[in-house]
Amino acid sequence: MKKIYYLSTCSTCSRIIKELGLTPDKIAMQDIKTEPITAPQLEEMKAMSGDYESLFSRRSMKYKAWGLGEKNLGEADYKKYILEEYTFLKRPVIIWNDQIFVGNAKAVVEAAKVVIG
Repeated sequence: MKKIYYLSTCSTCSRIIKELGLTPDKIAMQDIKTEPITAPQLEEMKAMSGDYESLFSRRSMKYKAWGLGEKNLGEADYKKYILEEYTFLKRPVIIWNDQIFVGNAKAVVEAAKVVIG
C-alpha cells in the first residue's frame, strides 16, 4: 500500500509532497481535515511505527490549550486524542509498501526520498 495522511492547509506538508513528487496517481492521498482518520487506519499506523506516541504531535496548538503538557499521557491517551482531534496526528504520515515515515524532520523526509525514489 502507498498512502499519505496530510493536511492540505499545511505548507510543510505541501512542500514535502512536492519534494517527494507525490501525486494521486502514485499514492493514495488523505487530507485528514476533510477525511478524518479511522480507528483501523490508526491501528495500522501504530503497528508499523511501534506506538501511538510516535504518531502524536506535541506541536499542535491544542496540546497547550487543552493542558496536555501537565498530564501524564499513556498510549490509550495518545490514541484517543489522535482520533478525537486531527491536529494531534504528526504530519505527514507516509506509508510506502511496508515502511512508514512519520513527521517532517529532515532525516525522515530524506529517508522517504531514498525509498520512494
